[in-house]
Amino acid sequence: MTIKTGHIFLPALLLLLLSSCFKKEQYPIEPVISDAQFVNMTDSAVVTFSFTDGDGDIGLNDAEMDPPFDSSSYYYYNLYLDYYEKDDANGWQQGLDLAGDPISFKYRIERIEVKGKQRGMKGTIDVALSDFQNPFSTQSDTIKFSIKLIDRALHESNVIETGEIIP
Repeated sequence: MTIKTGHIFLPALLLLLLSSCFKKEQYPIEPVISDAQFVNMTDSAVVTFSFTDGDGDIGLNDAEMDPPFDSSSYYYYNLYLDYYEKDDANGWQQGLDLAGDPISFKYRIERIEVKGKQRGMKGTIDVALSDFQNPFSTQSDTIKFSIKLIDRALHESNVIETGEIIP
């Protein structure tokens, strides 16, 4: 029985070429966010955005309370949505609460687990907002949010913004 080398070589070459098409996507170790969208549902809203993270360390467990993730630290929260209003005279200004402090919606996203050996991750995050408009401001007829995500290694993402929102 004779085996022709062309019959073995061609399938092996085909497998090699196909396997190169399925390379794992490589992402930077810092979270990268994009495509912010705002959906107004009258009494609430949802902010959605896409993210990638090369080392797959997005989110915190409830038990992760040791520094730098303790409740007195900036890093206790890992998602920040800063609220802005379009001032008719001065352009975009960060909205202020009754105490005069900037309005920022802060969230602690749960740990996102990656199965298998691949550590990089890609996905979308949806954030539900119940009260998203400042009722104490005369400038809240046009608003927007800036968004920042922080991973467990304390890498901060780029900052993105929603478009103009007219509630």
